[in-house]
Amino acid sequence: MAQLKVGDKFPEGVTFTYIPYSEDKLEFNTCGLPIKYDASKEFAGKKVVLFAVPGAFTPGCSGKHLPGYIENERKLKEKGVDIIACIASNDPYVMSAWGKANHIKNNDIYLLCDPGLQFSKKLGWTSGDRTARYALIIEKDGTISYAEKEPGKDITVSSAEAVLSKL
Repeated sequence: MAQLKVGDKFPEGVTFTYIPYSEDKLEFNTCGLPIKYDASKEFAGKKVVLFAVPGAFTPGCSGKHLPGYIENERKLKEKGVDIIACIASNDPYVMSAWGKANHIKNNDIYLLCDPGLQFSKKLGWTSGDRTARYALIIEKDGTISYAEKEPGKDITVSSAEAVLSKL
């Protein structure tokens, strides 16, 4: 797969891993088991915002990137977004803990693991051994209507505000 660009279709066979939110596992010392998330199947027929961060619990990701999506979740949903998903190279346990630390419930924002950077490497959007910082908007018909990778270290084109302006 080459870098996704506007007008491309979201590819088949894209899978991530995650630990689904569970009311009975809200404490940091409890968690469920990782499961496969078939993004190609789950995203089908839905409007999706998919954004990537270099790492959970890192300053930019925890201080600005994810909080922007948490704060704008309602606005994104009002613009017709069905699924908001964040991917990182962290394992599913770390991503689950990050969700708990940020009070994300009911999978309002899916925190997904890109195992081995499989998806991000195919896009060519990595930063060393981590995912690069980027954002995609995937329309209900599977067409990519927005695909931007951060040109530098700032959070600009992949921010919730930038994505909202493109919906």
